[in-house]
Amino acid sequence: MSNIRVYELAKEFGKETKEVLEVLQKANFAVKNNFSSVGDAEREALKKHYNKSAAPAAKAAPAKENKPKEVKEAPKAKPAEKSASHNHEKHDNGQRKAVNHNNNNNGNGQNRSHEGGSRNNGHNERNNNNSNNDRNERNDNRSERGSRNDRNKNERNDRNDRRGGKNGRNDRNERNDRNGGRNNDRRGGKGRNNKRGGQQPAPKMEIARPKHIKLPEMIAVKDLASKMSYTAAEVVKKLFMMGVMATINQEIDFETAALVASEFGVTCEELPPDADPTEIPEIEDDPKSLKLRPPVVTVMGHVDHGKTSLLDSIRNTHVSAHEAGGITQHIGAYQVNCKGKKIVFLDTPGHEAFTAMRARGAQITDIAILVVAADDGVMPQTIEAINHAKSANVPIIVAVNKIDKPGANPDRVKQELMEHGLVPEEYGGDTIMVPVSAKQQIGIDDLLENVLLVAEVEELKANPNRDARGVIIEAKLDKGRGTVATVLVQNGTLRIGDSVVCGTTYGKVRAMVDDRGNNVKKAGPSVPVEILGLNDVPAAGDILAVLEEKQARSIAEARVERQRTNLIKSKKVSLDDLFHQIQEGEIKDLNIVVKADVQGSVEALCGSLLKLNKNDEVRVSVVHSGVGAVNESDVMLASASNAIIIAFNVRPDANARRVADTEDVDIRTYRVIYDALNDVKDAMSGMLKPKYKEVVQGRVEIRQVMKFSKALVAGSYVLEGKIFNNSKIRIIRDNIEVFDGEIDSLRRFKDEVKEVAAGYECGISIIDYRDFKEGDIIEAYTMEEIATDINEANKEAAKKRQAEAAARAAKENEE
Repeated sequence: MSNIRVYELAKEFGKETKEVLEVLQKANFAVKNNFSSVGDAEREALKKHYNKSAAPAAKAAPAKENKPKEVKEAPKAKPAEKSASHNHEKHDNGQRKAVNHNNNNNGNGQNRSHEGGSRNNGHNERNNNNSNNDRNERNDNRSERGSRNDRNKNERNDRNDRRGGKNGRNDRNERNDRNGGRNNDRRGGKGRNNKRGGQQPAPKMEIARPKHIKLPEMIAVKDLASKMSYTAAEVVKKLFMMGVMATINQEIDFETAALVASEFGVTCEELPPDADPTEIPEIEDDPKSLKLRPPVVTVMGHVDHGKTSLLDSIRNTHVSAHEAGGITQHIGAYQVNCKGKKIVFLDTPGHEAFTAMRARGAQITDIAILVVAADDGVMPQTIEAINHAKSANVPIIVAVNKIDKPGANPDRVKQELMEHGLVPEEYGGDTIMVPVSAKQQIGIDDLLENVLLVAEVEELKANPNRDARGVIIEAKLDKGRGTVATVLVQNGTLRIGDSVVCGTTYGKVRAMVDDRGNNVKKAGPSVPVEILGLNDVPAAGDILAVLEEKQARSIAEARVERQRTNLIKSKKVSLDDLFHQIQEGEIKDLNIVVKADVQGSVEALCGSLLKLNKNDEVRVSVVHSGVGAVNESDVMLASASNAIIIAFNVRPDANARRVADTEDVDIRTYRVIYDALNDVKDAMSGMLKPKYKEVVQGRVEIRQVMKFSKALVAGSYVLEGKIFNNSKIRIIRDNIEVFDGEIDSLRRFKDEVKEVAAGYECGISIIDYRDFKEGDIIEAYTMEEIATDINEANKEAAKKRQAEAAARAAKENEE
């Protein structure tokens, strides 16, 4: 039999835990407390001990049982004395019986007198009864004088019962019944036991408790107690002893529940999770039903390197002429024909095909074309595009554009790309590099042939004969048409009238328009179309699926509810809770985006961070690095890669801060490189304890510098937020921090003020700083103390105590 605890063994024998513990210790068993484990040997020792002590009690038990039998048999010993009166009473009415019953209360002498009177004829019966009543009353008075307190003591009644007498008062009979005394029923003929002191207690029933239970991921304390057949109070007490404060209605996770159950000797098994109401069931396609589909190609590159012009040349249209300033304003999806085969191109601003969509779990790009200008070389956004494509594991084809321009040097471009891991095929690598000229239509066919070649190697296939699945590329709200969403169908065929769900929106497809503005009735795999009929604007990257109307609506509503819940408890990786997430196994890689003021600082910081890869629990990875301020693209990349941003001597701009707050991305700013390294090291080892958080209060632009004899005043305009006279400030010039200090004076129209709001002008003087320049940005901030989360602290303490308890139990089992 498996080992159990001492207190459980005590319950099994119906003894106190302390008594059982003393018996086992006297028997030289190694038990220390009521939680010590015991086995069959201890159980047998207890059985022998209690069997020996129970033997004398077993011998004395029959003597106690004979006493009620004597009481039961005593009235039956004198049937002759009662037979005459009993036979006579059979012919009397019920009232007469009651009189005789009350008169027969004073022993055998009275009964004999009654018997003599009962032998008279029926005519004299009533007189005889009256005379008998008088004699009985006199006998009652004599017996009362001879025996004091007879009416107040149950002992006298018991003696009368043993002599065969009957209690003459109804209330006294009721008291005898309550005390366990039962009179013999003269009419019934059956005697009953008179058990003084009450009946023997019934033996305690053993509660059948399970040894193995199945639990879900989360369970309420009262439900756990019910499954184990224990009271909720016992489980709450056990949790309290383990350091977990929980009420009976509070839910606990499976690990905590299993630990508590083990204390009661119950093993637990986790149930498989319930079906997610927000998930769309996946349909596996038969390999025989798969057919080749067109590749989806994303064109990426630096600003003005010719992305849209290249796409324009490929499509033989003039897309860029219709866009403001020749810059792509939205994601466009276009389908082109090349040698009888189709290719789908995505023209993406800000690399959203990789950031926003990959952050939502969508993988839509099959091939990435990286456009690099031959006269300009590799630029910051070029490196950014390379990092995005590598993070998504997408093959890259490099298009070296503008080879027709004077000063073009494709070989220099290839050398620079090799520094970032793109080695051309002619140098023994696997990256295809094609020299092209978008304006002169040079090398376009070679580029498309290479795209088809890579697509053929990738073996891109889909099943057109099924319900459609796709990805939202772009969505907007049109005044005339309502919600318009651009969808790239990935699998199946989308038709007009299909009920769809995408993200938190749903609807029925009312119309479809292809990339050239033609109305279509259906769209197959890798076909981009605009659809109408959704109830709201979906987000880029949401998965579109065709379902039944009721199912689509229920899934969308469930997702809205989950999104609301996740907003409350969403948690991105940050240095503050990095060690906790490492212990929980939530993260294995610490992805970092590094931005600094100069390239030398970037290289030094990246090299130092990569040297921290000394443990197996977490690996530091720099997903992107660059020079300049933290911008919106950096934040989106960090969000998609679950990374933190380390900014060295640079600041995030207004848009970057706004997006970082929305996406919950951790941005850390430093002025000393060792502070950044120490914070990352401390976070990885669990020693980082941040006490303050920086909160930006406002941004002020210096528009005029005024010199006075005593001070230098910056005539400023508040761009956003507020600036206070006690704010800490930093001066930013060309997105680089040049000074950090405090305000000396804040004035409006020569008057000292406490604060100035956005849209107003003011004069600012700063302590120990006079190097103002027009166009500088003054950023006001304050350091707020972070309140310690007592729940997290309690949870960590509870886990520590649980670990210690488990270690002690393991040690006891070994002993």
